[in-house]
Amino acid sequence: MTVPHLSPPMWGLAFALGASFLLWLVSLRLRDVSIIDIFWGPGIAGVVDIAAVLGHAGGPRASAALFLVNIWAIRLAAHILSRRSSVEGGGEDHRYGAMRQAYGARWWWQSLFQVFFLQAILIWFVPAPLVAATLSSRAPLGPLDYVGIAIAGAALVFEAIADFQLASFRANPANKGQVMDRGLWGWSRHPNYFGEAMMWWGYFIIGWAASHQWWIILSPALITLLLLKVSGVSLMETDIAERRPAYAEYKRRVSAFVPALPKRK
Repeated sequence: MTVPHLSPPMWGLAFALGASFLLWLVSLRLRDVSIIDIFWGPGIAGVVDIAAVLGHAGGPRASAALFLVNIWAIRLAAHILSRRSSVEGGGEDHRYGAMRQAYGARWWWQSLFQVFFLQAILIWFVPAPLVAATLSSRAPLGPLDYVGIAIAGAALVFEAIADFQLASFRANPANKGQVMDRGLWGWSRHPNYFGEAMMWWGYFIIGWAASHQWWIILSPALITLLLLKVSGVSLMETDIAERRPAYAEYKRRVSAFVPALPKRK
C-alpha cells in the first residue's frame, strides 16, 4: 500500500477530518455533540505539531510557536472538561441541544457536516499563522517576533485568569443567578474572548514575521468575527438578561469586549 504524498498542512487537514469523524461516531453513542468543543484546542495544536514534525521545523521561532500553542491547548481542554463536569453537569451543551431538537431525526447525520466537519475545517485553517511560523524560517528572532510572542503570551495569561475568576465565582452556591462583575469581568463582559482574540493576533504577527504572507491575517480576523458575532458575545448575550435581571445594568456599565474603565452605577 502506497502512502499518499501530502504536504505537512494537508496531513494536518487529514488529521482534523479523521479525528472529527471519530468524535462524531462517539457523539452518536453518547448523544452529546458538544464533545467536539474539547477537541478544539488539542486539534489546533495537533495540526501545528504535525506540520512541525513532517516539515522538520526547527529554530527559536518554531519552538516558541509550538510551546505557546500546546500550553494554550492543554489549558483550554482542561478548562472545558472542568466546566462540563461542574457547571453543565457533564451533559450536552444547551446550544447543541437546541439544534438537536430543531433538526430532529436528521440531526444524527447532519451534525457530522454542520458541527464536526465544519469545526475540522476551522481547526485546520485557524492555525495557519503558527504553521507558517514553524515552516518558513529558522532565522533568529526579530523585533516583530518578540512583539507577537509578548502579545500572545500575555493574552493567554489574560484569558486563563478570566476563566479562573469566572469558574471560582460559579463554584460558590451563593452566586447562583448573580452576575460576575469582579476582577477582569469588571472591565469587560467577555474578557476570556478578548484574550482569545488577542492571542491569535499575536500569532499572526509571529507568522507574518516568518513568512510575510498577508493572507494569514484571515485567521485572527475570522476568530475575532466568530467571537464577536457568531459563537461568542452575541450568542452568549441572546437571553442572559432574561435569566439574570441584573445583567441589564451590568451591560450598561461594562464594555462588551475590549477592557475599559466601567461607567459609574
